[in-house]
Amino acid sequence: MKKQKLDTPPLRWGFMGAGKIANDFATAIDTFSKSVHRKVAVATREKQTAEAFAKKFGFEKPCDSYGDLAKDGDIDIVYIGTVNPNHYELCKLCLENDKHVLCEKPLTLRLEHTEKLIKLAEEKGKFFQEAVWSRFFPAYERLREELAKDSLGSIKAVTALFGINDQVTSRILRKDLGGGSLMDIGVYTIQFAMQVYGPFVPEKVHAVAIKNDEGVDMSVSMTLQWKDGQIAQLSCSNLAKMESSAEVWGQAGTLKLHEPFWCPNEIEINGKTEKHALPKVSHTLEFEHGEGMVYEVQEVKRCIADGLTESPHFTHKESHILAQILDEVKKQIGLSFEEIYSDDKETWKEAV
Repeated sequence: MKKQKLDTPPLRWGFMGAGKIANDFATAIDTFSKSVHRKVAVATREKQTAEAFAKKFGFEKPCDSYGDLAKDGDIDIVYIGTVNPNHYELCKLCLENDKHVLCEKPLTLRLEHTEKLIKLAEEKGKFFQEAVWSRFFPAYERLREELAKDSLGSIKAVTALFGINDQVTSRILRKDLGGGSLMDIGVYTIQFAMQVYGPFVPEKVHAVAIKNDEGVDMSVSMTLQWKDGQIAQLSCSNLAKMESSAEVWGQAGTLKLHEPFWCPNEIEINGKTEKHALPKVSHTLEFEHGEGMVYEVQEVKRCIADGLTESPHFTHKESHILAQILDEVKKQIGLSFEEIYSDDKETWKEAV
């Protein structure tokens, strides 16, 4: 792991949400000393949940509400790990209260919301990051190195599969929770193609899907084509277990991120596999390779210490392009989340 700057004050964290993903992110922060990162406060919809989470992970205090946390002067940055539909409102709340923000993907469910948040963050001059943790793994750094060296030659094909058999998790099955395979795991396949081909909007997008009775996608296949004939074939599914790997096919070589490609510890370059050991952590993890969130924690600290408002490894521009691609795919498969917002099209109508 890269060393943190020793001459900077500790980064003071607030958490919004205390679910499984927050469990792993708090665990990642725990690998650092309190002189580097401090866990200050946590807020959830129900106070007792925040109290239990604060006690488990050693936060200094639970907050009574999201609003109280956003206004807390002892907090530098807020990590948002709630369900998808309220990402927009909570990001907006934090930015308006001059907090840096790290928000889990997808940043929002609507393109215009993503655009508004990026604009607000840039106006405020605050660090603002969509938590695409994949980009900070050592294997992705090696991928970028090989692309920079042009060792694979001209690249015209990328493939990525992400498939799990999960037909019970409510946040995936329910539209009012912003569900579906596209927004949950399909995001990872798209970001991989963008990592290879660069931050450009594809010229063509073709998508098909299988949906459940709520109209939420359970399986999606996408073909993306960029202007130079570069093609990405991507699939995500909550109906079938796949070999969830990603590959780059060049005229001079091939590269593969082994499963799980979105949080890999192995990369294969022209048939030779490199292993990258992940950090050791003290708490039980909820997700495979959740300890890899350590790299994301490191990157956030580095960027803020250096006065950056975004990570160069996943920029605001890339969040915007990702949102544009998702928007087009949703249109093609007939998926919309409009009905879960109130009449002013800003506020999420919270599920009962």
